[in-house]
Amino acid sequence: MASADPELIAIYGRRRVGKTFLVREHLANDLCFELTGMFDVTLAQQLRNFADAMGNSLNAGMRPATPGDWIDAFASLGAMIDRLPKRQRKRVVFLDELPWLASRRSGFVSAFEHFWNSWASKRSDLVVVVCGSAASWMVKELLRARGGLHNRVTRHLRLEPFTLDETRAFLVARRVELEDYQVLELYMALGGVPHYLKEIGRGESPAQCIDRICFAKDGMLRKEFGNVYASLFDGAERHEQIVRALATRRKGLTRSQLLAATKLPTGGWTSAVLEELEASGFIMRTAQFGLAKKDVVYRLSDEHSLFHLHWIERHRGRAEGTWLRIRGSPAWRAWSGYSFESICLKHIEAVRWSLGIGAVQTEESTWRHHAARDDESGAQIDLVIDRKDGCINLCEMKFVEGAFVIEKTYARTLVEKRETFRRVTRTKKTLFTTLVTSHGVAVNRHRLAVMDVEVTMDALFGRTVRS
Repeated sequence: MASADPELIAIYGRRRVGKTFLVREHLANDLCFELTGMFDVTLAQQLRNFADAMGNSLNAGMRPATPGDWIDAFASLGAMIDRLPKRQRKRVVFLDELPWLASRRSGFVSAFEHFWNSWASKRSDLVVVVCGSAASWMVKELLRARGGLHNRVTRHLRLEPFTLDETRAFLVARRVELEDYQVLELYMALGGVPHYLKEIGRGESPAQCIDRICFAKDGMLRKEFGNVYASLFDGAERHEQIVRALATRRKGLTRSQLLAATKLPTGGWTSAVLEELEASGFIMRTAQFGLAKKDVVYRLSDEHSLFHLHWIERHRGRAEGTWLRIRGSPAWRAWSGYSFESICLKHIEAVRWSLGIGAVQTEESTWRHHAARDDESGAQIDLVIDRKDGCINLCEMKFVEGAFVIEKTYARTLVEKRETFRRVTRTKKTLFTTLVTSHGVAVNRHRLAVMDVEVTMDALFGRTVRS
């Protein structure tokens, strides 16, 4: 807004993350035109929607004539802005859910190109903000555009879900004060999506909140899973197929394993689906230590998708109180361990700073070794932090309601993992066995013998706590 140049700003991120709220909150007094695309409607309906938005901007009390096409629509928008009185501050044009406006054969993209290149780009008093939940479309059609919009976006912002620390701050701002462990429990089910988090009420336990929001007959998130994918992607059944396959494999799948599990074809089509899911924040790629880039592991990283597939979908139709009965069961403990591991991987920066290596160049990966002989054991490490200072942290994530206790058997497992890693990788670096836990590791002789570094849940919330 303070720039002396015309600005074309692209904001993208998954559905419900707060993109529209961000624009309206900060630019409400400067908006001269706002248009929100409609999902799965005809071109004629979108153009009538445009006419309604124009009427709102003009305060005309009636809808202007519906434009014949998008060329006419943007011409009328430019003419309307030209008639506005001069002012000191810039004016803002806000086009929300742009991918829905730019449906196939609508002519929207070419018309918008013409509007920006021939008129808006000459107006130093104008900011055009375009926004979309289909992140892959925004990246491909705007940020990497090859046609008339090539290099036209002046600034862009990927709006991501809240981190754990931001989630806690958001809840406190809404006068919902919970312990960090309880915030983490909510995060496992809802993720850091503000639209979901605002449903959390005061005076409820996390279990009560989750039960009401996800399992009650009219719970807001009871059917959210299907709605999200259908609204973001064309042919969403392919995206769901990949997500469902990843939900069944705790440690993730390589591309070849994923293709085998889903029976999807190889080639660019599947690559495009994976890129769309990753750009929208539903899946993440993790390198495998010592292997090529093509051997990356895909993991389901969207907390609510994982929660839906493991719990809501399997208990659909049951009465309210379902989650209150499930929580604490062995199945819940197994699921929460995986979810905690995934959350730790998304908060790598917080883990690095808690280890005191925030300024050290690192590479993060997972590692697995399949035994080649009967007398050899395989090994798997949740997170490998390979540091440029000659050290490697071998990290294990453990989520428990109290202090984690290292028993004799697990202590032997940790030693074997470290020895196997050194033998197989032939690394000369110093290895640190590192445990990332919810409430710390109980002090006993096994802890002192096998653990080098401890990172607690506090670190994930931005508090540097280690031992």
